[in-house]
Amino acid sequence: MQEADRSPIAEVAKRHGVSEPSIYIWRKKFGDLGTDDVKRLKQLEQENGRLKKILAERDLKIEVMKEIAVKKW
Repeated sequence: MQEADRSPIAEVAKRHGVSEPSIYIWRKKFGDLGTDDVKRLKQLEQENGRLKKILAERDLKIEVMKEIAVKKW
Protein backbone atom coordinates (compact mmCIF):
# COMPACT_ATOMS: atom_id res chain seq x y z
CA MET A 1 0.00 0.00 0.00
CA GLN A 2 2.83 2.36 0.78
CA GLU A 3 4.35 1.66 -2.60
CA ALA A 4 1.04 2.52 -4.26
CA ASP A 5 1.08 5.85 -2.43
CA ARG A 6 4.50 6.73 -3.88
CA SER A 7 4.18 5.38 -7.44
CA PRO A 8 1.42 5.30 -10.06
CA ILE A 9 -1.16 2.59 -9.37
CA ALA A 10 -0.82 1.09 -12.86
CA GLU A 11 2.93 0.70 -12.42
CA VAL A 12 2.63 -0.92 -8.99
CA ALA A 13 -0.11 -3.26 -10.20
CA LYS A 14 1.96 -4.39 -13.18
CA ARG A 15 5.07 -4.88 -11.05
CA HIS A 16 3.23 -7.15 -8.59
CA GLY A 17 1.00 -8.90 -11.13
CA VAL A 18 -2.32 -7.71 -9.71
CA SER A 19 -5.11 -5.67 -11.23
CA GLU A 20 -5.52 -1.98 -10.58
CA PRO A 21 -9.01 -2.50 -9.08
CA SER A 22 -7.45 -4.90 -6.55
CA ILE A 23 -5.12 -2.18 -5.34
CA TYR A 24 -8.02 0.25 -4.98
CA ILE A 25 -10.01 -2.36 -3.03
CA TRP A 26 -7.03 -3.02 -0.73
CA ARG A 27 -6.52 0.70 -0.25
CA LYS A 28 -10.17 1.09 0.72
CA LYS A 29 -10.01 -1.89 3.10
CA PHE A 30 -6.56 -1.36 4.62
CA GLY A 31 -5.82 2.30 3.86
CA ASP A 32 -6.20 3.65 7.38
CA LEU A 33 -4.67 0.65 9.11
CA GLY A 34 -1.11 0.52 10.34
CA THR A 35 1.15 -2.50 9.93
CA ASP A 36 0.26 -3.85 13.38
CA ASP A 37 -3.44 -3.40 12.67
CA VAL A 38 -3.20 -5.35 9.41
CA LYS A 39 -1.33 -8.18 11.14
CA ARG A 40 -3.96 -8.30 13.89
CA LEU A 41 -6.76 -8.28 11.32
CA LYS A 42 -5.20 -11.24 9.50
CA GLN A 43 -4.83 -13.11 12.80
CA LEU A 44 -8.48 -12.48 13.64
CA GLU A 45 -9.59 -13.63 10.18
CA GLN A 46 -7.60 -16.85 10.59
CA GLU A 47 -9.03 -17.45 14.05
CA ASN A 48 -12.54 -16.77 12.76
CA GLY A 49 -12.05 -19.33 10.00
CA ARG A 50 -10.78 -21.89 12.51
CA LEU A 51 -13.75 -21.30 14.79
CA LYS A 52 -16.21 -21.61 11.89
CA LYS A 53 -14.65 -24.95 11.00
CA ILE A 54 -14.93 -26.17 14.60
CA LEU A 55 -18.57 -25.08 14.72
CA ALA A 56 -19.37 -26.85 11.45
CA GLU A 57 -17.75 -30.05 12.71
CA ARG A 58 -19.71 -29.83 15.95
CA ASP A 59 -22.97 -29.30 14.07
CA LEU A 60 -22.20 -32.31 11.91
CA LYS A 61 -21.57 -34.46 14.98
CA ILE A 62 -24.88 -33.32 16.47
CA GLU A 63 -26.73 -34.27 13.29
CA VAL A 64 -25.07 -37.70 13.25
CA MET A 65 -26.00 -38.26 16.90
CA LYS A 66 -29.61 -37.29 16.15
CA GLU A 67 -29.75 -39.79 13.30
CA ILE A 68 -28.32 -42.52 15.52
CA ALA A 69 -30.83 -41.72 18.28
CA VAL A 70 -33.75 -41.93 15.83
CA LYS A 71 -32.63 -45.32 14.53
CA LYS A 72 -32.40 -46.79 18.03
CA TRP A 73 -36.10 -46.22 18.74
